[in-house]
Amino acid sequence: MRQERNKDLVFSEECYKIIGAAMEVHRELGSGFLEPVYQESLKLEFRLQNIPHLREEPLNINYKQFELSKRYIADFICYDCIIVELKALSDLLPVHTAQTLNYLKTTGFKVGLLINFGTSSLQHKRLIF
Repeated sequence: MRQERNKDLVFSEECYKIIGAAMEVHRELGSGFLEPVYQESLKLEFRLQNIPHLREEPLNINYKQFELSKRYIADFICYDCIIVELKALSDLLPVHTAQTLNYLKTTGFKVGLLINFGTSSLQHKRLIF
């Protein structure tokens, strides 16, 4: 039990750093750009803040015992354990939460961040699977 609690604390600290990097990008650019602009800017900010990340990493999907040829593409995987999904929309919808949860289900990761740059204040959700 104690070990699980420590894992959650590590995820919290790492999520805090990721969200901080996203806030820096939003502070610099504001809202109104397309998602790829935020994605590229966040990649640079991750590099500046020494946040380990992979960009547009394909995720395998299994159906029963079969691996499908279709792949999900995660915007980022940070710290080898956190899915980061970006949006640049006027608001987040339940379908965006479902998308991120599906990424978690596919990878077996426990934590995902859904980040929306499309509003005047950065929106973010921490999702646990």
